[in-house]
Amino acid sequence: MSVDVTDADSVDAAVAAHVAHFGGLDVMVANAGIAVTAPLIETTAEQWQQTMDVNLRGVFHCYRSAARQMITQGRGGRLIGAASVAAHRGGKWQGAYSASKFAVRGLSQSVAQELAEHQITVNVYSPGVVHTPMWEGIDAAMTRRRGTELGSEMTAMVAGIPLGRLETPDDVAGVVAFLASREADYITGQSIVVDGGIWFS
Repeated sequence: MSVDVTDADSVDAAVAAHVAHFGGLDVMVANAGIAVTAPLIETTAEQWQQTMDVNLRGVFHCYRSAARQMITQGRGGRLIGAASVAAHRGGKWQGAYSASKFAVRGLSQSVAQELAEHQITVNVYSPGVVHTPMWEGIDAAMTRRRGTELGSEMTAMVAGIPLGRLETPDDVAGVVAFLASREADYITGQSIVVDGGIWFS
């Protein structure tokens, strides 16, 4: 089923459908996200709001709906949110995106403290430059503004990645799978940066 994370009822319906089919809910991964690449003075109020609605409000809806279900079940669970290396360091022309991701970290740290008594852990993962359509869109916006060749911005970013390559979705999936596993039982309120070495905290 399709889900609109900006709509609380849509998220609640998805959780209910999952529970009806599988008999419960143990892991929620709040992964939906968008990025606006624009200088502050050109960012519209609509772009700002849409970014916050998807990237932050969406995580809030997913966390809240899943937590209610997990508390009712009484067996703990995992809430996992999508942050970004931009949640640790702001980037040029990424004001709305970075602000939303910093907020996801703050929300997750607070909720981790609230839900610990229910044995529900809350963590985020912070990818770097992942070779996805979203990053291709960021590259297109940046090259258009700079008058450079399409693809050149993403290629240039590789020079700043110590591991020397763009990230793949599988690089991220492994971290998410770990956070959902029993091996991560004692990890909560954390942000695991998976970016090839761009950011050292």
